[in-house]
Amino acid sequence: MAESSRLCSVWVGSETGILKGVDLGKKQAFNYSDLSTLSRDQEVSALCWGDDFESEVLVGCVNRTVKTFSTEKSRFTEFRHCPGGEGPFRGLAVWDGSLITCVESGLLKVWKEGSVDSAEITVGPDVYKMCQSPSQRHRVATGGKENDLKIWDLQRPEEPVFRAKNLRNDWLDLRVPVWIRDMQFIPGSDKVVTSTGYHQVRVYDPASPQRRPVLQVEYEEYPLTALSLTPDANSVVVGNTHGQVAIIDLRQGRLLRCLKGVAGSVLSLQCHSSLPLVASCGLDRFLRIHNTQDGRLQHKVYLKSRLNCLLFSSQDKLEADGETALQDGVKEEDEEEEDEVWADMPTVTDRAGGGKRRKESEEEPQPSTGPDAAGKTKSATQAKKKTKGMTIGATQAKKTKRKLRSSS
Repeated sequence: MAESSRLCSVWVGSETGILKGVDLGKKQAFNYSDLSTLSRDQEVSALCWGDDFESEVLVGCVNRTVKTFSTEKSRFTEFRHCPGGEGPFRGLAVWDGSLITCVESGLLKVWKEGSVDSAEITVGPDVYKMCQSPSQRHRVATGGKENDLKIWDLQRPEEPVFRAKNLRNDWLDLRVPVWIRDMQFIPGSDKVVTSTGYHQVRVYDPASPQRRPVLQVEYEEYPLTALSLTPDANSVVVGNTHGQVAIIDLRQGRLLRCLKGVAGSVLSLQCHSSLPLVASCGLDRFLRIHNTQDGRLQHKVYLKSRLNCLLFSSQDKLEADGETALQDGVKEEDEEEEDEVWADMPTVTDRAGGGKRRKESEEEPQPSTGPDAAGKTKSATQAKKKTKGMTIGATQAKKTKRKLRSSS
């Protein structure tokens, strides 16, 4: 089992509380939780890396327990209870040896290593996401339903360093609702890209004089539940509640392409840090890996339970499997499975229904040709005309009788 955890490229947290590691080269999944002690309150709601070497995975559960999983030892090495606030974890992060947690009710805490005390920040109610800046680890962003984007400096937590301003009223002079579902800092800048429950992708720039978004793009008409920036940070991959995944260009604000094959609500997305790949998971219980350049589905693994969140390893584990694994993708595997299905299907023979159809078809008169057929057709036409004339005459006679009766 220790050997298998080192080969896992993707780590997935499930609704049943199981941490799953996926080896994409062999298309195998491994469970790293004690199945005998699982309960509903152990549902995984957040994941993050415990260090820069990606040797630890921090697993946030609904019961406010943060478990540390070692990818080298293939077991959980630490359990930490983080009480306070209400609701599940909406984000986990690590900064200077401290653990950062944020729950749905809006309580953000910084748990210092080796200390029971923690610094608390109230970021507003109904939080849906908390994320950390990759370049400035002491900065985090928060947002949720009717809780617009805020950027916090944990070194000066009294007030947010940036507070987004809502859009102007619409053409009916009605207030525009706010519902941030996911967000991410754009590397190399202070900009933040967000996705909303009203199918909008917005980019905020704290360095600009305006607090409203500097870019807004709408995609389809369903809530956007997850996003992830591509390695070049010029595009963003978004997914919605109807299983639609698309790549949007942030420079021109237009749709580049759609990634097909998803059959349920997308709950988590993450792009690889260097390769043109994006991992997605959600309610359909499948982990999928798409190529962001051509949109092809490269890997598809069934994981048996609903999936809430994932982590995509940035190490070169995929390259070690060779380029063939990335190029062949799921197509050959699906073709082999399809051939096996067709080979196992029994041969179906025609029964009573088929015989009945044949009898009906046999009873249908066949069109005839030749002079006899022409004569029959002519006589039939004359008979129709004669019948029509008799019907018209009878109708006129009835009308004449009615007139005579009315006059008398």
